[in-house]
Amino acid sequence: MNEGNLISFKLLLDRRGIVITELSGIPEKDLHKAFKGDDLVLMRTLLRLCRNKLQPLHSELESELDALNHPTT
Repeated sequence: MNEGNLISFKLLLDRRGIVITELSGIPEKDLHKAFKGDDLVLMRTLLRLCRNKLQPLHSELESELDALNHPTT
């Protein structure tokens, strides 16, 4: 294997025309299976920084999409 998904953010359009967001990645508890020592410390730091930036965006977009997909009557 040449690569693996550490963290990813997607904005998707499904077959029904519904827009969804997806935030995924390697669970914190599993990082030690792929990294050791200084590499583990670095990956934990990088993933924490990414999650801190991406999670608010993911939540905001989901809220907006939920509001747009539900009638207000």
